[in-house]
Amino acid sequence: MELKHREFVAKKMAIVDEVADKFKKAKFFILTDYRGEQEGLNVKDFNNLRKKLRENKAEYKVVKNTLTLLAAKKAGINNLENYLKEPTAITFAFEDPILIAKAMFDFAKEKKTSKNERGLPLIKVAYLDGALIDAAKVKELAYLPSKFELLSKVARGIQAPLANLVNVLQANLRNLVYALEEIRKQKVNLNN
Repeated sequence: MELKHREFVAKKMAIVDEVADKFKKAKFFILTDYRGEQEGLNVKDFNNLRKKLRENKAEYKVVKNTLTLLAAKKAGINNLENYLKEPTAITFAFEDPILIAKAMFDFAKEKKTSKNERGLPLIKVAYLDGALIDAAKVKELAYLPSKFELLSKVARGIQAPLANLVNVLQANLRNLVYALEEIRKQKVNLNN
């Protein structure tokens, strides 16, 4: 009996270590309610959400609340107690937080039902840059341009003045070539 208890504890501690490691590596994480008030995500929807998040370098994982709390504390994250009351799934974002927030809100928008008007999963709280942020802030984050979109805008902003400079310099060179051609024609006419 004692051996089975030790194995059980060892398995639970391995889960705590794994989740604590994910908390440390994630740039952003979201705690969600995947059940809602009346009906939760079915297995197909749950797997579709996981797939969508994996495509954006994120992971969606269900972990018991007590283990999540232990892992969070081990990772140095506090104040999650109030958000770990009902069954919870965690989204760990290892890349662009904006893409993950968008993916979560887009998925929830698709999963609105008459019984669940907000869609699933419901965002309880998120963690970004060392601070907890509420669902409203996560929604604001979801509507920001992604890192790639911002970099594209910066590149276009830099490219436009350079293109204008090249055009100005080419115009001066063209004018010089036209002027030299006119001088050449005049000299040819004088020699004839």
